[in-house]
Amino acid sequence: MKQLTKAEEEIMQILWKLEKANVKTIIENFKGSKPAYNTVSTIVRILESKGFVGYEKVGKGHVYFPLLAQSEYSNQSISKLVNGYFQGSFKSMVSFFMEKNDISTSELEDILKEVEKNNKKS
Repeated sequence: MKQLTKAEEEIMQILWKLEKANVKTIIENFKGSKPAYNTVSTIVRILESKGFVGYEKVGKGHVYFPLLAQSEYSNQSISKLVNGYFQGSFKSMVSFFMEKNDISTSELEDILKEVEKNNKKS
């Protein structure tokens, strides 16, 4: 699966939230400064060529929708991070964040509870 650029991911986040949108609606959902219409239109077409976005013709325009679930992309991105930087070890990744104080003990306990809860479901 191809990786998204920051701009592409920002648009995908909007499409995942809205489920369907035209370019104007995508622009309206940007936080902060709004990008130009042509910029968003170009990025959406790139996302379409990468297989992330589909569209349906509505009147004279197009309504775009994600072809890939957000969770599927997130899983792929996290796997790439773990494999690329932590030799495939989630333990190494958690240790790294603990050492850098990016995860508190209480957050780690919450993570462990979630893992235990998910293991019981399996």
